[in-house]
Formats: sequence, structure tokens, C-alpha cells
Amino acid sequence: MSRNIRSIMVLYLFTFSLLHSIIVSLPFKRRLFHHFGPGLDKWYLPAFNILSFITISPLVILLLLFPGRRIYTVPSPWRWLMVAGQILATRVTSSAFKDGPERFSVRAMLAPPRTPGSKPLDIRGVYCYVRDPFLISGLANLWLTPFMTTNLLMIYILTSIYLFLGSLHWERRLLHQFGDDYRRYQRAVPRIMPSGDQCRSGRIRR
Repeated sequence: MSRNIRSIMVLYLFTFSLLHSIIVSLPFKRRLFHHFGPGLDKWYLPAFNILSFITISPLVILLLLFPGRRIYTVPSPWRWLMVAGQILATRVTSSAFKDGPERFSVRAMLAPPRTPGSKPLDIRGVYCYVRDPFLISGLANLWLTPFMTTNLLMIYILTSIYLFLGSLHWERRLLHQFGDDYRRYQRAVPRIMPSGDQCRSGRIRR
């Protein structure tokens, strides 16, 4: 029974990841933009977030119903420090959307650098410290969970791999969108591990 449940979880996570990858791909966005035009920018991101929440919910329910054998539970006060870290990671995710709106404009994604419809790379906020705040916040939210079970560990490992591969895709997409400006940004700011404020240091322009 437990082996069947794990197989279902892995298959569902694979299906979710495949669907997620298709939706964020440039060919899919190009097709949507062809049908809906510039108005797509207003609803694409909210619709994507809602769809992601709905489609991941069955896997969350499966983990709640079939968590597997308990591996560890972190005692107080350390568990609350881990929860605080998860809250901070969630704030980082929120800041990443707010500090880089030009990165999520479908119209700008599809336009080559310095052409009509494109938007300049604006480095500010959390992006002064790390290039991919979504990767580090995602990993933190996973691995700062103050308890662990066998099924949860399996899903967390697979999800971490997917987040890392997704980060590589994100970098390629941003290179397509911003060109040499993003290459210079890559040389100044680390992708995963945050550094000091590189905007204030003068290594990159705001």
C-alpha cells in the first residue's frame, strides 16, 4: 500500500512539474499573447498562481493523509526559529514579485532587448542580493519544515531538483529578455546564496 501511494505521489508531482513547465515556457506564452494581446499581462500571473495552488493541492492532501514514517520532529525553541525562517522566505517571495515587475510581463518576455514592448532590467530590492530569490525561498520553505516523514522527504528531494532545474530555465529566459544587461548582472550578483547589497556597493546600477 505505502509503495503504491509513493508511486502515485511521484507520478502526480511529475505531472504537475510538466504542466508547470509548459505554462511558463515562452512558446506557450507566445501562443497566449497571440490570442489575448497586451491584456494578457493583467491576468497571467494571478491565473498562474491560482492554477498552481489548485493543481498542487491534491498532492498536499495525499501527504496529509499518508505522511509515511516520522523521521524527526524538531523540539522547541528551534522549531519556532525554523517557522520564522519559513515566514521570512515567504516575504522574500513576495518581495521578488514586487521588486521585479518587468521580469513577469509576458509582452516584455517575448520582445528582444531594446525593441518596442521590451522593458529595461531594473535591479532593486531583493535582486540586489541574489539573482533567483524564488529558488532560495522555495528551498528554505521546504527544508525548514520542523518535522520530516519518509514521504515528505521523497517529495522534498524531487521538488528541490525541480526548483534547481527551473532556476536554470529562469536564467536562460532572463538572458533572452535582457541580453547583455543580464550578463553583466550575472557577474555581479550570485544566483543562489545571497551576498551583500550589490546595488549600494556600486557593482551594479539600480
